[in-house]
Amino acid sequence: MNLYTTVDIPKHSLPALSQADPILLLGSCFATEMGQRLRQAKFACDVNPYGVLYNPLSISAALREVMAGRKYMPDDLFLHSECWHSPMHHGDFSSPCREEALQHINRRIMQAHELVQRLDVLILTFGTSYVYRKKSDGQVVGNCHKLPESCFDRRRLSVDEIVADYMQLLPLLLQQRPQLKVILTVSPIRHIRDGLHANQLSKATLLLAVQALQDAFPHNVFYFPAYELLLDELRDYRFYADDLVHPSAIAVDYVWQHFATACFTPETRQAVEACEEIGKALSHKPFHPESEAYKRFLGQIVLKIDRLNAKFPYLDFQNERELCRTLLNR
Repeated sequence: MNLYTTVDIPKHSLPALSQADPILLLGSCFATEMGQRLRQAKFACDVNPYGVLYNPLSISAALREVMAGRKYMPDDLFLHSECWHSPMHHGDFSSPCREEALQHINRRIMQAHELVQRLDVLILTFGTSYVYRKKSDGQVVGNCHKLPESCFDRRRLSVDEIVADYMQLLPLLLQQRPQLKVILTVSPIRHIRDGLHANQLSKATLLLAVQALQDAFPHNVFYFPAYELLLDELRDYRFYADDLVHPSAIAVDYVWQHFATACFTPETRQAVEACEEIGKALSHKPFHPESEAYKRFLGQIVLKIDRLNAKFPYLDFQNERELCRTLLNR
């Protein structure tokens, strides 16, 4: 007896990913969740160099700036509530010191710019089709930074607006990286400010835009059904956090497992499992950290890292090696 609706992810409907593939993730906080798991699994990825972005136009604008290697100047920031902010960036980049905010912003853009030159996989997570446009200059902002609503016009994008924007952006990316694989997904996190019906309209707009882009770029653009996995397979509030909007840790793990099944080759899965074992071993809290037994335990971890690096030389275990050295020498 089948007690839930299964989301079918056809075999080979998504590109196979390797830890050797440079990956850039942009979008909602769900992109951050998936990016953290990719990092833990030792994938070479950059996650949200602008911080969390929710709407497709802000994500597109961020990508264009990254490709151009834009450098932010003092006039690009504004002062509000005793902090300097960028309208394109999440509050994580804000600071009471304008120079500090600029350094953080420009450092992350250059890191992402260097990655884009050799990018193999781009993962974009759209959260909402609603945008805030500044009345002063018409710019669609990535973050309002708690400015008064009177400063903005808020509306829902149309499918055609989203598609038109990405029909210009994607050829620019593919001209630079013809084999680039773009994985699009719609965040399962509901934006309920305007009510559940408006949220459904917003998500439907994103889903229709994604389908149109898949149709236009069938060899380069793919869709991963994170939205459907949570809303259909996990349609129970026990899979949500206390706010009943964000997915719980179990739900994110569930979606991650489906992503791994769909995108990882058997060899990649083997490497990911080995990386996870090393991570769990290093998180172990010993009763007697000064004991010879614990030092032998750390030595075994180093041997595992050496064996894994011999098979997969592109895996970066520098932090783990330094941690083992520190623990062994204390």
